[in-house]
Amino acid sequence: MNGLFDFFGRVLRGVLRLVLVLAALVFVFSLLLAALVVVVALSLWALLTGRKPAPAVVFSRFRQTSQRYTQGVWPNGAGGVRRPMGDVVDVQATEVPDAPAPAREPGSRSGPDTMARSLR
Repeated sequence: MNGLFDFFGRVLRGVLRLVLVLAALVFVFSLLLAALVVVVALSLWALLTGRKPAPAVVFSRFRQTSQRYTQGVWPNGAGGVRRPMGDVVDVQATEVPDAPAPAREPGSRSGPDTMARSLR
């Protein structure tokens, strides 16, 4: 009788494993379908409003960023090679005076609090 219980136990475990695999597949496919529906809906909405679709904007930003970093850390070249900077002009330094402080209304609050409101 022990062999009969072992057989039914193996069959039951196999059926349970099959049910769990099918449930996982249904979950994954429904998640992919939901993502596809959202992307299509957002793309249609972008076409109706005249904007660029959001997935295209994200991928174009990724492409621009990757192109910027594929040039390397030193875009001027390797090591000490520098490009000429062009014409250098020396100018005479002049001091720029501070703007006069605006006149305050009577009853207004003073101090560094820029969010303070005057009570009237």
